[in-house]
Amino acid sequence: MNVFLSHAPEDQEWARELASNLRRRGIKVWDSASELSPGENWHLQVGKALEEAQAMIVLISPAAAESEELAHEIEYALTSKRFRDRLIPVIVKPTKKLPWILDRLNPERGEPSQVSERIAERLKPSQASAG
Repeated sequence: MNVFLSHAPEDQEWARELASNLRRRGIKVWDSASELSPGENWHLQVGKALEEAQAMIVLISPAAAESEELAHEIEYALTSKRFRDRLIPVIVKPTKKLPWILDRLNPERGEPSQVSERIAERLKPSQASAG
């Protein structure tokens, strides 16, 4: 299972811990902070990662709510059939600017280790059908 992890730079530490926990559960995680190097074509690499992803995790926080890039990634996932039932919002820090549609997708809350366990469970049926 390939997962695209979308988050604001301010939430990088939380994202790094979540990604580490998911990888220990056998989930391949693409995270721009760990996958991109200075000088790379950022838009091209993100586009490739989105095309290869079978699920998307979006970390929600006040900083994320202000991110134009995150808004584009969420829009892509919402309009792609591949991400149906595989777009998982995670509340890192509560914000009143949470896009209403994400609130209807059963957002996860808690510490990265707990959240990663529940995400792995949510993705299991997808793994069985993709395998």
